[in-house]
Amino acid sequence: MSDKPDNGAMTMTPATTTGAPAPSAAFYRHYALFLLVLAYTSSHVDRNIVGIVLQPIKAELGASDTAMGFLGGFAFALFYATLGMPIAMWADRGKRRDIVALSIAIWSAMTALCGMAQNFMQLAIARVGVGIGEAGSSPPSHSMIADLYPRKQRSTAMAIYSLGVYFGVMIGFVVGGYVAQDYGWRATFFVVGLPGLLIALLVRFTLREPMRGASDGVVHDAEARASVKEVFRHLWSTKSARHVVIGVTLVSFVGYGGLVWGPSYLFRTHGLTPKEAGLFLGPVAGLVGGCGALLGGFLSDYLGKRDMRWNAWVITVSKILAVPFFITFYTASDISTLFIAYAGSTVLGAFYLGPSFAMIQSLTPLHMRASASAVMLFVLNIVGLGFGPQAVGLFSDWLTPSYGVDGLRYALFGTAFLGLWAAFHYYLAGRSYQADLAAMGHQG
Repeated sequence: MSDKPDNGAMTMTPATTTGAPAPSAAFYRHYALFLLVLAYTSSHVDRNIVGIVLQPIKAELGASDTAMGFLGGFAFALFYATLGMPIAMWADRGKRRDIVALSIAIWSAMTALCGMAQNFMQLAIARVGVGIGEAGSSPPSHSMIADLYPRKQRSTAMAIYSLGVYFGVMIGFVVGGYVAQDYGWRATFFVVGLPGLLIALLVRFTLREPMRGASDGVVHDAEARASVKEVFRHLWSTKSARHVVIGVTLVSFVGYGGLVWGPSYLFRTHGLTPKEAGLFLGPVAGLVGGCGALLGGFLSDYLGKRDMRWNAWVITVSKILAVPFFITFYTASDISTLFIAYAGSTVLGAFYLGPSFAMIQSLTPLHMRASASAVMLFVLNIVGLGFGPQAVGLFSDWLTPSYGVDGLRYALFGTAFLGLWAAFHYYLAGRSYQADLAAMGHQG
């Protein structure tokens, strides 16, 4: 198969061409999106599987909550976030498909190696390897999707891509809960890691590199280059992009803290087994969260056609509406009430990913789209994935002497209110979004 972009039936019709894309082109771009979703699902299975096995690992290795917070956060996030930027700059110039395929192979192999760790240090090193692999996945994937789908469909396409987060969490919690309880935490890493190698082969040998700028009707300047400093400057000086990055970072701080420590909260405070916690969290996170992601992307595109500010304000409203649900989730004692509250907070909490990714891509020139995504993910993951689980672990150790097993409950409850701060930044992003697009030459 040729490594050159295919400008024929297998790519999307450029925005300047009248009429709908050819059936083969429409089918292929949907297939490409499906495969990228599959890859993203694999990454979130492998990334988040540590949450369901955190308690048995802690028991076997005798680690503190602070140490386990490091394992679920910084051990993965530091290299994942840092290496994402140079890899994304490579993706802005090279073959994004090949980078994604290689990344999948690395993180899948390193996840399996986690099951062979004999001590905490070995496990932490293997988790670093998972982070190194996953660093090369999302930025080039975002860039490819932006070249496959026009701006008015981009929030929906990115929302579909973000389903990988929720499907990954669901598979990780459900499969991980069963395997961990019946076969041990080591077997869990083998079961979820090895299938990714097949996905890597599918990406490498069935996807084609899309033409850059095709969906925007813009000719890509192959000589254009942007340094990391220039990308940072662009995102910071573009008001709406700056507020989107801050907002998505705050949301991720809360979200990753909840993902890593949610199963342990159900173990400690409510006495659930790994299987029970997996069945409680997994289907809701996957199915309800997936529906929320699709709904958020659809509403952003639908309302944004009438008023562009709603691309961001959809998220503002969802974060405000989610407050009663997460308060109930962390204060109620009845399992049925917890389930309803978790479902409500999950569907609303999932609104943000698709519109956030889409706005960053739309606000960024072609030659720095993968790099802009990497910069956003760098900030998001250092603060959100790195500090989120770590902060919850620190607060839990601090509160446990006074509140016992409920120390973790109150640590999670307190950090959840940062979602309101995020809502304010999305409100500010919406106010300047149309002007920032106009300044880049986009028309409504």
